[in-house]
Amino acid sequence: MRYIDEQTIEKIALGAAVLGTGGGGDPYIGKLMAKEAIRKYGPVKLISLDELEDDQLVVTVSGMGAPTVVIEKIPSEHEMTAPFETLEKVLERKIDVVMPIEVGGINSLFPIIAAAKKGLPMLDADAMGRAFPEAQMVTFYLEGFDPSPVTMADDKGNTVVLYPQDGMWTERLSRALTIEMGGSSSVCEYSLFGKDVKTSVIPDTLSLVERIGEFLLDNQMKEHVRINKMLEELNGYRLFEGKIADIERRLSGGFTIGSAKLDGSRNEQGKTFTIYFQNEYLVAKEGEHLLCSTPDLIAVLDVETGFPITTERMKYGARVVVVAFPCHDKWRTLKGIETAGPRYFGYDFDYKPVEVLRKERR
Repeated sequence: MRYIDEQTIEKIALGAAVLGTGGGGDPYIGKLMAKEAIRKYGPVKLISLDELEDDQLVVTVSGMGAPTVVIEKIPSEHEMTAPFETLEKVLERKIDVVMPIEVGGINSLFPIIAAAKKGLPMLDADAMGRAFPEAQMVTFYLEGFDPSPVTMADDKGNTVVLYPQDGMWTERLSRALTIEMGGSSSVCEYSLFGKDVKTSVIPDTLSLVERIGEFLLDNQMKEHVRINKMLEELNGYRLFEGKIADIERRLSGGFTIGSAKLDGSRNEQGKTFTIYFQNEYLVAKEGEHLLCSTPDLIAVLDVETGFPITTERMKYGARVVVVAFPCHDKWRTLKGIETAGPRYFGYDFDYKPVEVLRKERR
């Protein structure tokens, strides 16, 4: 057991933006909110799976919506805790532990706000090991757990309770409500006891993003050394370096969808690359050759700082390094690939692990 303080938040926010794979919401906003919550209520206890009791009730706290909306429509502290308080009323019992549904992006930080205000511990684990755009793309869904009841809140004071049949229905219903709520909402789902959480989550992911953030914030190292340290930690690969030559980005169905074209630089001079995204970066190609696809992770880093760039903050002319990491083994199962692989998102090719694609390109 240890505590999350303001310094820890700084590291988590940066590391979470890397595992956010371009999405999950801009962690800068979440960082400011989480720091304010810790100043107001005190540090948050962070517990490991080993410290979690089998009979403790664990609940996820997250935000839903397009990342571009969250930049302009910043959630309040009340919005973060309203679905939590509603869920306790519905369950007629107190919640014991808070956890993030995804470790990527702003959703690694929103649960800290709820935990600080409620004086509860935070679990060092999540249900994605990254960020994904849709509600069913969690390890709880892969394991067959019931998400109900799902509670939602918006900035206008509305709260909603849903009883969806499964994660797919959670996505359909909560996405439609989120659009009606102005494009963003806060959500609690998957209230599970510790014994079930232990078998279904991805462990130690908050500690992982904290270490990544520590590497990237180390001014004693040059940016390429910081990036290499991070790649070593994540068993990752440097895909290419280039300049953003064109961006197509639109808001559709509650998602930020689009693509970015990059002109290669240095060793990739003369080559053209494309990254496709739906909130998160999903596919990276060199011409027509696949370099990496979901559920493996793709991150775009600023070439001068090594800091991650989210999909909503990509700009024409930016010089970037594109890197990739293998996903957790839970996503490489048949159900994992069916749930979050390239064909689910409409791409006409099968998933291949990034390390296999890497060997094929040599």
